Amino acid sequence: MKLPPLSLYVHVPWCVQKCPYCDFNSHGQKGDIPEKEYVQHLIDDLKTDLHLVQGRKIHSIFIGGGTPSLLTGNAYVSLLNAVDSLIGLADNCEITLEANPGTVETGRFKEYVAAGINRISIGVQSMQNDKLKALGRIHGADEAVYAAQQAHEAGLNSFNLDLMHGLPGQSLDDALSDLKKVIALNPPHISWYQLTIEANTQFASKPPTLPPDDTLWDIQEQGQALLADAGYQQYEISGYAKPGYQCQHNLNYWRFGDYLGIGCGAHGKVTDTASGEITRTMKVKHPRGYMDLAKPYLFKQWTVEKDDLPFEYFMNRFRLFEACPKSDLHALTNLSLQNQSQALNKAINKGLLIDMDNYWQVSQKGHRFLNDLLELFV
Repeated sequence: MKLPPLSLYVHVPWCVQKCPYCDFNSHGQKGDIPEKEYVQHLIDDLKTDLHLVQGRKIHSIFIGGGTPSLLTGNAYVSLLNAVDSLIGLADNCEITLEANPGTVETGRFKEYVAAGINRISIGVQSMQNDKLKALGRIHGADEAVYAAQQAHEAGLNSFNLDLMHGLPGQSLDDALSDLKKVIALNPPHISWYQLTIEANTQFASKPPTLPPDDTLWDIQEQGQALLADAGYQQYEISGYAKPGYQCQHNLNYWRFGDYLGIGCGAHGKVTDTASGEITRTMKVKHPRGYMDLAKPYLFKQWTVEKDDLPFEYFMNRFRLFEACPKSDLHALTNLSLQNQSQALNKAINKGLLIDMDNYWQVSQKGHRFLNDLLELFV
């Protein structure tokens, strides 16, 4: 088996308030965040995972949440110095931090650059104040514009604006207006995706009225045309980037790379070339339990069963618009190409997948009906 690149995911669990659509592991801020204590726990957590590194350096880092921009630049100086000391950062390591457009967080962008962060992902979600209010967001559209301006001026290598569509009460014109406003801010990367109602969220218990399917399809089709005309290339289901600005951390996920996960509820995935096994890890979810010195950081660890590997591999790999090398299937999973031939041939015959000698290419139909494609590998 090939040992893939290694990334690091860091989870910061606190938010000012929980959004009604959010199913991530986040907790409303009550009082001061125990910043120094939590960073030390992150470092100690990383130390417990060092045996999983297997001689690699860190290829990319993504600091997600929650709202990581509630922590100061000094917190990330300590954390990133420790990561570099304990493992080492690869040349041109991409280091992304999620941020909200609020004034406090935006004012820290230059601090974050000084700490070593070179990419910011800003949760805009909408450019209309009534839609932001319905989503439970605490910023306004003007703050989103200001955040993008500050990102341009901060000296970052890149930044992303997150934008949702298919919002409660949203028309086609509303959605396209949002997208045009975000494009006008000229971010190197845009994450543009449809709102979905997830279990265990406020929206799940009291579902809002979402646009009908016909409107959703028109939004998707016309929005993709707007992005393409503006020079954004779609490289995965919800990722659009100017040339050279694809998110390297997300690419490592989708290419079935390895990643360590530290922090509350963080997930990891690592390959053992000696045994051929792929192991997944999950850390303790609640901050109180995670920072309890009497308890381990690791909540659960399991080996991915061989029968589950085809779905796990293709679920990630077929999100991408780039062609998939056939050789990677065996190299990254130890699976036989021959054993997957029946499902692959079905996908090809259904027009969901294109056979290109040494590669597979998901067709336009395959991306539109991705769930139908993936179900063939269950």
